[in-house]
Amino acid sequence: MPTPRSFLLLLLLATPFLLLPLAASAAVPTSNPDIDLEYLIKNAGLDDSTPSTPTDDPEDSAPDFPGLDADYDEDEDLFGDDDGSDESSQGPEVDEAHVLLLTAANFTAVLAARRHVMVEFYAPWCGHCRALAPHYAAAAAALAEQGVDVALAKVDATEEHDLAQAHDVQGYPTLLFFIDGVPRDYSGERTKDAIVAWISKKLGPAVQNLTAVDEAEKVVTGDDVAVLAFLDHLSGAHSDELAAASRLEDTISFYQTTSPDVAKLFHIDLEAKRPSVVLLKKEEEKLTVFDGEFRASAIAEFVSANKIPLITTLTQETAPAIFDNPIKKQILLFAVAKESSKFLPIIKETAKSFKGKLLFVFVERDNEEVGEPVANYFGITGHETTVLAYTGNEDAKKFFFSGEISLDTIKEFAQDFLEDKLTPSYKSDPVPESNDEDVKVVVGKSLDQIVLDESKDVLLEVYAPWCGHCQSLEPIYNKLAKYLRGIDSLVIAKMDGTNNEHPRAKPDGFPTILFYPAGKKSFEPITFEGDRTVVEMYKFLKKHAAIPFKLKRPDSSAAQTDDSSSTAEGEKSSSSNPKDEL
Repeated sequence: MPTPRSFLLLLLLATPFLLLPLAASAAVPTSNPDIDLEYLIKNAGLDDSTPSTPTDDPEDSAPDFPGLDADYDEDEDLFGDDDGSDESSQGPEVDEAHVLLLTAANFTAVLAARRHVMVEFYAPWCGHCRALAPHYAAAAAALAEQGVDVALAKVDATEEHDLAQAHDVQGYPTLLFFIDGVPRDYSGERTKDAIVAWISKKLGPAVQNLTAVDEAEKVVTGDDVAVLAFLDHLSGAHSDELAAASRLEDTISFYQTTSPDVAKLFHIDLEAKRPSVVLLKKEEEKLTVFDGEFRASAIAEFVSANKIPLITTLTQETAPAIFDNPIKKQILLFAVAKESSKFLPIIKETAKSFKGKLLFVFVERDNEEVGEPVANYFGITGHETTVLAYTGNEDAKKFFFSGEISLDTIKEFAQDFLEDKLTPSYKSDPVPESNDEDVKVVVGKSLDQIVLDESKDVLLEVYAPWCGHCQSLEPIYNKLAKYLRGIDSLVIAKMDGTNNEHPRAKPDGFPTILFYPAGKKSFEPITFEGDRTVVEMYKFLKKHAAIPFKLKRPDSSAAQTDDSSSTAEGEKSSSSNPKDEL
């Protein structure tokens, strides 16, 4: 298919009649037959030869509820302001004597010298990194005291850009565990005990033998969660299956015993047929007995479904366990602290019927550090008790419960959620009464009518009011819409992504610019990833528009007036920061 340039050139060569008026005019150089593009470059006051390149700044990442995602930039700004401007927010000084500081100069050498290294990629301004720091330092000290063959280290990713990029760091903090230089993600909680347990599990035997009662008592009182198998022998087929199950579960310690006295401490029925497996937890539901076939996959599935509490309170420490959980579908209870005792028993009892299927989370609504930002993310206002279902960040659908909160109604709501019987809810501003500007305002409720109109090619910017890049883009985007004004088949639109949601307009950071071709609205939109200039966006539209279009230019006298004002504007912008044209 000919491009606009080649098609126009073909017309010029094949039609002598068209050559006459064009030959009389020296305004269109033969080296650039795309008249619209020439006009746009000239009148937009832009020099397309030196386009600015958009930058990636963590402050403009899409607000996300990780694991409920990463996603976004995984989880920055969820729990509060991470700009690091307030020195008082740094907290007490942390003793990091056992934490290595890595840079590009020593990174490779340290990984070559130490077989096991955990590395934290952090940013000094990141609130989550500051919260992790004392736990990380304490874990390093504890492991050093125990003589464990591991080094804990950290990298300032804001200084060591190449190192962070080489290890695909998408958010802060990112924790990687290197064995012989090969990294794997750390998936545990961001606490000292969790880090120590996770590393100990990785470096120790898959299953530990418990032969003495005093050893068993330490496990019962010390481990938050533990798995014990009561076997006839400490080696053989059953022990091998248990070890294989242990390797499938990163965060839980597995034990085995042949001692009836040890088994009794774990509340195992001594009359039960061996092999027997139990999971012990420090919570209301203390003991869970495995009743499946003694195979590694079945045991691992049993542990995965039962290791978590019936309901998890969301905090900065528990966030990773929630966000990284293989169970993606969640039921969330939002309630203020003084009201929570009325509803938590109902949620806990409901959770017993959905083990391994749904994750139940309690969000303390009046907790400013967690409750406020998470409530804002879901569009919850006020402190009224709220129950909602959430599919996780894969498709980010949420479903609000309505009605009286009781055991029967919440169970029915959870079952309907599992069976996809609920109708999703999306945030939306009111539909504007007037929408006559060159850039059309889209809200959640109007996106179907404006953006998904099959008769229109639509370019949609999803922005955030606080986003610096969005603010820099606004005059450029407005200018693009101005030059494309009057083309009936083309709509230039914008949507505030912080107040509006729609399953067909998911931002990947701010701003996100999406194009929806006419007649193809059932397909995924095309993301604009070029330089954020009028000319580059125009080229993008010319390339992807399903309905061909031409600029509607004013008459020559108006064009000259517009040309002089645009030139002045171009001269003014040339002395400003290039980022203003991003």
